[in-house]
Amino acid sequence: MERNTTFPLFPGNHSLTNSTCSRDNVLKTVVFPVLYSFLFLVGLSLNAVAVWVFFRIPSKSHFIIYLKNIVVADVIMTFTFPFKVLSDSNMASIGLRIFVCRVSSVLFYLTMYISILFFGLISIDRCRKTLKPFRGTNAARLTRRKVLSGAIWTFLLVLCLPNVILTRKTPTSLYFKCSNLKTEAGLYWHEVVNHVCQVIFWGNLVTVIVCYTLITRELYRSYSRTKAHSSGGSIHRASSGATTRNPSQAKRKMSANVFLVLAVFFVCFVPFHFARVPYTMSQTREVFDCNLKLFFFQLKESTLFLSSLNSLLDPLIYFFLCKSFRTTLFKTLRFPPGTCGWLIKGESEMNTGSTPLRDSSVGT
Repeated sequence: MERNTTFPLFPGNHSLTNSTCSRDNVLKTVVFPVLYSFLFLVGLSLNAVAVWVFFRIPSKSHFIIYLKNIVVADVIMTFTFPFKVLSDSNMASIGLRIFVCRVSSVLFYLTMYISILFFGLISIDRCRKTLKPFRGTNAARLTRRKVLSGAIWTFLLVLCLPNVILTRKTPTSLYFKCSNLKTEAGLYWHEVVNHVCQVIFWGNLVTVIVCYTLITRELYRSYSRTKAHSSGGSIHRASSGATTRNPSQAKRKMSANVFLVLAVFFVCFVPFHFARVPYTMSQTREVFDCNLKLFFFQLKESTLFLSSLNSLLDPLIYFFLCKSFRTTLFKTLRFPPGTCGWLIKGESEMNTGSTPLRDSSVGT
């Protein structure tokens, strides 16, 4: 559970490097450090706002509890970016590079899989709200969700801790990789953790797809029934002056939100998990030549950046999917009612009770 990068033992001394096999190319030492620097600045700002808002919202729903855990994970992930920038650009000391291998990279992957697990739980919660909308939330259920959250953090911490402990070798060559710092047991554990993380990701991806498929089907049926009882599915004004939303418009709104959630998984996480297996094998087994190892490294780094974008996209998801987040944000900033209404137009008109893709109230 680490970013296996190649570090020069003495920064700036490239003369002894094999130019064919060296990972210190423009992509690694210039392009990605610039991209991660941008990601750190923007991500830190957005996640700081998310922390500021969410911890003003009471934890009165499963949804809010899960989102708060994702916020904490994103903040920790964001703080690992400067270490990666310094190490990849060869501007860090040897001690800092060893710290990146032992701690910083491990924290990066820890927070990634925490986010993945909690997105899976959010999918289950939204699906339950759709299929059983009248089932309430009580103190006992909230306590169980908090215990579950603590168990997830504990499990992943215990899983990744050996990667810290078993990365203890002293570098012996001019250029070293994180895998060179691992003991034999550390290399074995790294491969085991990789397989466990693959199970976590693909299991949660299936969960997200199944849950949102059920949500889409249930809402489609609901809107179809509403449309059947409306006059041609158009918006009409009742005698009381109330307005009924066009079911087809509501369905399109719901479909857009489904796409937003799934897009985070497919854009941020799927490419990396396809690239990670061959890359891990290239680091733990001597079955690939140097050029192929370099290709797998570059592929992994490229898809890893996509995974890092998750820390930037999550605050946007909070805004669109969590009404409590928007309400608290606008209230705190003293924005007038209807702010950004063009982005969330029609939400208040959707008479669906408990909308599965967003938190309709603090106590949902």
